[in-house]
Amino acid sequence: MDGNVPSTPRGSLKLLEHLSGAGKAIGVLTSGGDAQGMNAAVRAVVRMGIYVGARVYFIYEGYQGMVDGGPNIVEADWESVSSILQVGGTIIGSARCKAFRTREGRLKAAHNLVQLGITNLCVIGGDGSLTGANIFRKEWSGLLEELAQSGKIDEEAVQKHAYLNVVGMVGSIDNDFCGTDMTIGTDSALHRIIEVVDAIMTTAQSHQRTFVLEVMGRHCGYLALVSALACGADWVFLPESPPEEGWEEHMCIKLSENRARKKRLNIIIVAEGAIDTQNRPITSEKIKELVVTQLGYDTRVTILGHVQRGGTPSAFDRILASRMGVEAVVALLEATPETPACVVSLSGNHAVRLPLVECVQMTQDVQKAMDEGRFKDAVQLRGRSFESNLNTYKRLAIKLPDGQIPKSNCNVAIINVGAPAAGMNAAVRSAVRMGIADGHRMLAIYDGFDGLAKGQIKEISWADVGGWTGQGGSILGTKRILPGKYLEKIAAQMRVHNINALLIIGGFEAYLGLLELSAARERHEEFCVPMVMVPATVSNNVPGSDFSIGADTALNTITDTCDRIKQSASGTKRRVFIIETMGGYCGYLANMGGLAAGADAAYIFEEPFDIRDLQSNVEHLTEKMKTTIQRGLVLRNESCSENYTTDFIYQLYSEEGKGVFDCRKNVLGHMQQGGAPSPFDRNFGTKISARAMQWITTKLKESQGKGRKFVTDDSICVLGISKRNLLFQPVTELKKETDFEHRIPKEQWWLKLRPLMKILAKYKTSYDVSDSGQLEHLHHPRSSHGEPAAI
Repeated sequence: MDGNVPSTPRGSLKLLEHLSGAGKAIGVLTSGGDAQGMNAAVRAVVRMGIYVGARVYFIYEGYQGMVDGGPNIVEADWESVSSILQVGGTIIGSARCKAFRTREGRLKAAHNLVQLGITNLCVIGGDGSLTGANIFRKEWSGLLEELAQSGKIDEEAVQKHAYLNVVGMVGSIDNDFCGTDMTIGTDSALHRIIEVVDAIMTTAQSHQRTFVLEVMGRHCGYLALVSALACGADWVFLPESPPEEGWEEHMCIKLSENRARKKRLNIIIVAEGAIDTQNRPITSEKIKELVVTQLGYDTRVTILGHVQRGGTPSAFDRILASRMGVEAVVALLEATPETPACVVSLSGNHAVRLPLVECVQMTQDVQKAMDEGRFKDAVQLRGRSFESNLNTYKRLAIKLPDGQIPKSNCNVAIINVGAPAAGMNAAVRSAVRMGIADGHRMLAIYDGFDGLAKGQIKEISWADVGGWTGQGGSILGTKRILPGKYLEKIAAQMRVHNINALLIIGGFEAYLGLLELSAARERHEEFCVPMVMVPATVSNNVPGSDFSIGADTALNTITDTCDRIKQSASGTKRRVFIIETMGGYCGYLANMGGLAAGADAAYIFEEPFDIRDLQSNVEHLTEKMKTTIQRGLVLRNESCSENYTTDFIYQLYSEEGKGVFDCRKNVLGHMQQGGAPSPFDRNFGTKISARAMQWITTKLKESQGKGRKFVTDDSICVLGISKRNLLFQPVTELKKETDFEHRIPKEQWWLKLRPLMKILAKYKTSYDVSDSGQLEHLHHPRSSHGEPAAI
C-alpha cells in the first residue's frame, strides 16, 4: 500500500519528504533504570533514521559505552532492530556511569562521537540521563576545542561538528517526569501490578485476609495511586501526599467498617517512598504490624520489586514509544545550532516537544517541595492528571456516614448499551459512588434500553459495586436494542421511577439511542432531564471521543495474540499470517494493532485499497523473505472490503507466494471483547465516568427549586477526549461529524499515525509532520486552560 494519506488542508503542509537526514549521524542510547517499551523506541529511531537517509549508531551500555567507545558504538541497520518490539528491557543495555559525570569522561565521549561524525543524540532515560545529555550539549564546543588543542582532532573536525543536537524521550516506569502525561514503561508496570493484585484478591477473599502491597516509586507515587484507583484499594500511601496526623486510627476504622460491610478482604497499597508529614518513612512492615496489633486481622505483605520492570511491553507503551521515536528523529532533523535540547512527550493524545531544561527543573521542584514539607505544592507540580487522580481516589474510596451527606432528592439512573466492553463495570462503580457522595439516589438499569422499557430498575448502593473494577464484560447486562420502538414504555418507566438524570455507558448504539431520546424530547417531557454518554466499545468508533473504554483491552489482546503468532511463524520460517480483527467499519484496532505488533500491512475500510496494493504487499513480503526476517504479519479489519475478504486475501497470498512463503489465517473474534480490563481501561473508565457524574450533579444543582425542564442541546451530551481536552459535546452537534452508514466519525485522529506503521515496515510513504515542530513551553499547572485530558 503506497500510503497516500489524506493531507490536512492547511496553509503550509510540511511533509517528511521535505526533511533529509543525508550526511547526518544519529546516536541512540538507553540510560538509567530500564523500562518496558525502550526497545520499541530504539526500533523506531533506527528505522526512521535509516528511512530519511541518516546513519544510526547503537551506543551500548548507556553513557558508559559512549565514554569507552570502540565496540560499544556500532552502526545499526534495518534488521538490527527486528523482533525486539515485544521484548522488555533494552537490547542495547543500560548502565549507571560515574565517568560521564566528570569532564574528563565527557571529553572521551566527545572524542568517540566526533570520530564517527555523530552530532545528533537521542537519549532514552529518566531525568538524570537527560540532565547529563544537556550538560554534554552545552559543553560540546568547549570539549572539541580542548580535543583540538591536545591534537586528538583537527580544526576541520571542530568546524564540521560544531554543535550537538539532543532530543530526549522519557523511559521510566515511575512516571515521575514533569511535562509528559505518560512516560514509556509506566503502562506496562501497571499491567504487572494489576496482574498481581487480581491474583492476590482471589486468595485474600478465600481467607478474609488483609494484603499490604508495596510498589515501586521512591519519589513518585504515580504507580501506587493509579493501581489503587484501578483496583479499588482500601488505602494508599504516597510520598507526595502523606496521611494526616492520626492516620493510624483513621485507617483502622476504615478497614473495620469495610469488613462490617461484608467485604472479605482489604488491600492497602504503599509506594516504596511513602512518608508521613514529618518526612519519616512509612514501611509496609510498619503497616502490617499496625493492622495485626490494632485489629487482629490476618495480614500479609507482598513486595513487588523488579517484577514491575520486567515482562513484555503493553500495546500502549509500544505505540507511545514508536510515536515518540519517530517524533524524536523529526526533531533532530529540524534542529539548528540554536535549538535547545528538547523532550518529546505526550499531552493528552498529542505528541509535543518541550524544553528539556524546563521539564527537569519542574521535576526537581517536586522533590524540593516534598523535602520542605510543601505537600500541596508537590501534588500540583506533579501535574493536572496526578491531582485529579488523587481527588477521584479519595471520593471513591472513603464513604462519609449517611448523616453527613446532604440529600439532593434526585434519582440518577445508569444504563449499559451496545456490546460488552472491558472497563464498563469500573465506569458503573465510579458513577454509583460519585452519585452517592453527591447525595443522589442511584438506580441501576439492567439489560439496556430493553430492560428500561420493561422496568428492570433497582436501587444500587455503595457496597453493591465493591470489587467491580477488575471484572470484564458488563455486570448490569447490555443489549444492542435502540429505544426508538419503546419510547412510550421508557417514558412511563422514567415517570414511575422519577428519574432525574441518565448516564449511558456504551458504544455506537448508545450514541444512536441518545440521538433518538433527544429527538423525542418534544413528545415526552420525561426525556427533558440531563443525559450524558460515556463511550465504551472495543471498536473505538464513537464520534466526539478519541478513545473509548474497552479499546485498550482489545488492543492488548490483539497484540498478545500477534506476538504468539509471530513466534510460531519465526519457528517455521517463511510463513505469513493473516489476522482478522473486530471493529465494524472502524480500522482503529487493525491499524493500532499493526503498529503495536510490528505488522507488514493492515487493511482498513478508511483507506481504500485495490488489487494493485495487494500485489505490491505480496512483492514486499517476497523481498522480505530474502532477508534474515523470514516471517510476515498482515492485519485485516473485518469490514475493510466487501470482496477482498480474509479468505480471498489468504488465497491470493498463498497463490502468489508459492515457493517463497506459505500462508495461515486467524480470525480473532469475540476474544477481543472479553477478558479482565487493562489498567488503562479501569483507570480511564473510572475517571471519565466520575467526571460525567460531576456534570450531572452540576446540572441538577442549577435547576434546583426552579422545577424547570432541560430542553437545550447542552443538556444531552457525549463526554470524550479530544486531542488534549475532556469535552462535553451536545449529541445534536456531533451528528454532522458522523458517517451513519458505516457507524464511524468522519474524521479520525489515528489515521495520521497510519504512515508510521508503513515507514516502520519499510514502505515508502508520505507523512504529514505539520503538527510537530513547535517547541512549547511547560505550563505551570495552575495556569492551564481547558480541562486536561491526561490519562
